[in-house]
Amino acid sequence: MTTKDLGWVPDACTLPTAERPLRLIEFDELFATALRGQQRIAKTNLRWRLHPGAEETARELAGRESACCSFFTFTFSTDGKDLLLDVTVPGAHVDVLDALAARSASGMPA
Repeated sequence: MTTKDLGWVPDACTLPTAERPLRLIEFDELFATALRGQQRIAKTNLRWRLHPGAEETARELAGRESACCSFFTFTFSTDGKDLLLDVTVPGAHVDVLDALAARSASGMPA
């Protein structure tokens, strides 16, 4: 992973630059092991369907991401089968959500 891969990370992110590739790896691992599907609910809202066994990991990761990128809102719910994680951003950060959606889609199992 190069700094070019992180070009979509906004200036509003306070995570130290050296830690950003590690955070992306954590998200990639979550996508590869637990992501069952995703749906774009609205321009500013993305919903991930996760394996319910990943709840603790997903909550911990979302909490740390909210701490450094305060523009993200992560909301957890369930549909009785899957863990649902809604990711919402303000309109000014739709490009970040677009990049995250593309990254998660590329990491989903076939």
